Amino acid sequence: MPTTTPATAAAAAAAAALPELTLIVAATQQMGIGRNGTLPWTGLRREMAYFARVTKRLLPPPSPSPSSGGTSSGSVVQQQNAVVMGRKTWESIPQRFRPLAGRVNVVVSRSMLSSVPSSSSSSSSVVIVARSMEEALLKVQQQQQQQEGAGGRVFVIGGAQIYRAALEVKEARRVLLTRVRSGFECDTFFPLKLVEGAEDGAEEGWRRMGQEEMDAWVGEEVPRGVQVENGTEYEFEMWEKV
Repeated sequence: MPTTTPATAAAAAAAAALPELTLIVAATQQMGIGRNGTLPWTGLRREMAYFARVTKRLLPPPSPSPSSGGTSSGSVVQQQNAVVMGRKTWESIPQRFRPLAGRVNVVVSRSMLSSVPSSSSSSSSVVIVARSMEEALLKVQQQQQQQEGAGGRVFVIGGAQIYRAALEVKEARRVLLTRVRSGFECDTFFPLKLVEGAEDGAEEGWRRMGQEEMDAWVGEEVPRGVQVENGTEYEFEMWEKV
């Protein structure tokens, strides 16, 4: 029988506690997400506001235990969710808006430096560089262990290679999809075909959740049905791994 050492036990515990991933993406009916290195659509301000609210919204804090007296000890930082992205997605964010405010920004890149300075000296957002999705999860886990309250949520925000890497790890549990119903030509695609209809979705191992389930997880009443903005039709959906 193999011997379990304290080190291997600690490593196993750390691996088991890795945060789950939620992929958040806007995609066409054919799962197109980009063209010529940018979004195929423009002017979806309400959709972008939804993205910001969802990725910033924190989990409810846990109830303090009687022994803790409602206080925490040690060095803690303000609780934040994390957004994980590739280098190209990071660079596509206008410089004045990066890092994305109020969130831990994690950039997966093999070429960037191990730390990235904030473009704004007033930004309180943490910026982390990781060389792989697995390393990104470990670094987010370490960051969350320093946070007061429940660990924040972790969102993967693109691009295509980072979405693919996220879907290859067991921690990927959910996709928040803005389904763009208007026709746009794309050359970059989301690596998972989330087709309409429960039977088709189940074939891929994913199931579209109901409106009430989406509202409960997101933390707000998500707009129902097809939205129209700047001439573009879209609809909010949530899919989970079955």
